[in-house]
Amino acid sequence: MIPATIPLETMLRRLHLANAPRIYRDLCDQAERESWSYYDFLATLVAEEIAHRQQTRLQRLARKARFPYLKTIEEFNFTFQATVRQSLLGSYLTPDFVTEGRCLVLHGKTGRGKTHLAIAIAYRAIQNGFDALFCTAAALIDALSGAAASGRLREALHDYISPDVLVIDEVGYLAYGPDAPNVLFHVVNERHQKRKAMLFTTNKPTEGWGAVLHDHDLAEVIVDRILERGRTLKLDGPSYRTKHLGLDELPQAGVSTTPARISGIPPAEFPEPTRYPGIAS
Repeated sequence: MIPATIPLETMLRRLHLANAPRIYRDLCDQAERESWSYYDFLATLVAEEIAHRQQTRLQRLARKARFPYLKTIEEFNFTFQATVRQSLLGSYLTPDFVTEGRCLVLHGKTGRGKTHLAIAIAYRAIQNGFDALFCTAAALIDALSGAAASGRLREALHDYISPDVLVIDEVGYLAYGPDAPNVLFHVVNERHQKRKAMLFTTNKPTEGWGAVLHDHDLAEVIVDRILERGRTLKLDGPSYRTKHLGLDELPQAGVSTTPARISGIPPAEFPEPTRYPGIAS
């Protein structure tokens, strides 16, 4: 039996409770003021510890994902979209998106919020218990092309194959080297075989990826694997960066804003949980 003379904080740390040693004194004061039962006090202390661990996990995985910034679905303004509604993204905000190895290609002109949506979906996957990795197409291709040249392709591929969700941003924005279709195929093919979820943002329609990658046949194979368990969504609203200038037309008047359904599944709301401090927005 542990002697009662050992400080409570020490005993809590021996149990690897990171948050309890910091908050138990305030909880004790509150329990005395409000006449909590022993059960209520202990339940509150444990609940606070669990919440702290969840917060720490989200922060750790968000950093590991290498998001350029953090955005959520709630922060996305669907008002400027005529064809995309949150209900259309419903199935991509559930654990099924990851467990079924689905894919999503977000297509549209620059500034339409494609990267925002991709990050938001990947972050929801993190909230659902998975991990994610964000990278630009150019960075992925450069890293894997360099690894292939030095005979380390298999080792380097692991970084892009292992995450539950992979976001490949800005496909088609820059010119790529001759090895681009080969290394991209390796990533897409292996993730497809392992049923790993993928998100792409692009300013080019998928039928134009052949010109982007300088290999129409291999691009067709890549797109075929992506769309076997995936789909393309086009963002058609005005640019978020220049909408204050009125350079783009808003969605046409009369376009229905009724949320659409996917495969007979009724629209559902997916409220974001409270934003946790310490994660950059």
